Amino acid sequence: MNFAQATSPLLLGATLTLGACSLGPDFEAPRSTAPSAWPTLQDKAGPSQPEATPLQARWWEQFNDAQLSSLVQRAVERNLDLQVATARLMQSRAVRSSIASEQYPSVDLNGNYSRARNSEDGLNDPSGKNGKSAFNLWQGDFTAAWELDLWGRVRREVEAADASVEVAENDRQGVLLSLLAETAHDYIQLRAVQSTLAVIRENLDVSRHSLRLSQMRLNDGVATNLDVAQAKAQVASIEARLPTLEDRQAQLINALSLLLAEPPRSLQNELLQPAPMPQTAQRFAMGLPSELAERRPDIRQAQAQLHAATASIGVAKANFYPSIRLSGSAGFQSLQLSDFGNWSSRRFAIGPQLSLPIFEGGRLTGVLKLREAQQQEAAVQYQQVVLRAWHEIDDVLRLYNASQLRRDLLDEAVRQSRVALDTARNQYVEGAVDFLNVLTVQSALLANQEQWVESSAAVSLAMVGLYKSLGGGWQSFAPPAQASAELDRGQRSKHP
Repeated sequence: MNFAQATSPLLLGATLTLGACSLGPDFEAPRSTAPSAWPTLQDKAGPSQPEATPLQARWWEQFNDAQLSSLVQRAVERNLDLQVATARLMQSRAVRSSIASEQYPSVDLNGNYSRARNSEDGLNDPSGKNGKSAFNLWQGDFTAAWELDLWGRVRREVEAADASVEVAENDRQGVLLSLLAETAHDYIQLRAVQSTLAVIRENLDVSRHSLRLSQMRLNDGVATNLDVAQAKAQVASIEARLPTLEDRQAQLINALSLLLAEPPRSLQNELLQPAPMPQTAQRFAMGLPSELAERRPDIRQAQAQLHAATASIGVAKANFYPSIRLSGSAGFQSLQLSDFGNWSSRRFAIGPQLSLPIFEGGRLTGVLKLREAQQQEAAVQYQQVVLRAWHEIDDVLRLYNASQLRRDLLDEAVRQSRVALDTARNQYVEGAVDFLNVLTVQSALLANQEQWVESSAAVSLAMVGLYKSLGGGWQSFAPPAQASAELDRGQRSKHP
């Protein structure tokens, strides 16, 4: 056989492959159902309004808190959950590379030596010794094989693998997005607890001053033991709030330490010093509604899952059709090592292999129905994820406005409570009211101050939730293409 005759099946296979089709439906991205404007842009009742301007990627910097920005950066570099998601992305890419290799011919080099003796009663003894003595056999071959992807099975498998990589990429981005929000959330709560501790200690000083005042008046004969007992009870009641808040402060510091992959209490020296609670501006950018599907990792992930499910239908359909595999080998075979490699020891084989499913007991039909049902499920899940995203954004916008209204009203309540406390204390000194009035007004001031701190924190936390629901922040860091380098860097990072 000459070279043209030997290679003609390969050329024929290449021609068939180029003209082959891909079975199954082609994926089309779902149409966006986003409204033309954010719902609350038309509602002027709230104290703040979103703007349809580009979303700030590094949204945590709007809080103007260097400590928060530092924690976010270190969390991204060190967080173990993010490193796990990065490793899963690397695994997905490796699987994709393995599947894509089926598009190309495989070429192998094989060599072996054996010493054998055949049966005297057997069919054949290649050594010509009729099984009366042992012989050596030297063999070496180049082998090549290539499946003609006539029906697009391999192409659909690669398409599904590409979509699976997108799923893993967006899973990592979702972990990153949650990490950013959780770091900001814990930090804001920590500063809120510290602000509450400051309020408690301030009121404790006031209560102790009132206790001293009541004792002085008792010594002067113008107060009773009841006034002193009530003042002592007030001091003890306020002091009792400190241990719980101090424990909550330690828990939040440890929570931030865990996000940064640090051991417990490692951030105490850095975070125990109180600092102002991060606050946000009233007007903020939200981007365009049509961009939501491009930013939220869960929507992108759901679309990639739908893509993978659609491509899998083509794989299932291609399994109904015959598969053709071209294979060939060329090498040498000899009984003596000195003859190995001679032209007379050459050998070759080439030819196609055909596989056609005839009866599978319904297995192929069942797999196809399964893949079609999985695609339907993925389509419904995509709709559900998009709908949930819009509900989440609407809810957090309303919460943000409501939290600001509550904070502003409580700010006025705190101011008036301070005036009321000063007035009640003066009247008590003058004997116009009893000490119970002072205690009642002071309790009201403490309650209003605590609620004001809570509402201020709620405003900032709602802003964090809003940016998380908009899918902002993950774009500012290393893209998935740099995942392997990031994982290696994270494993080698040393804690300060």
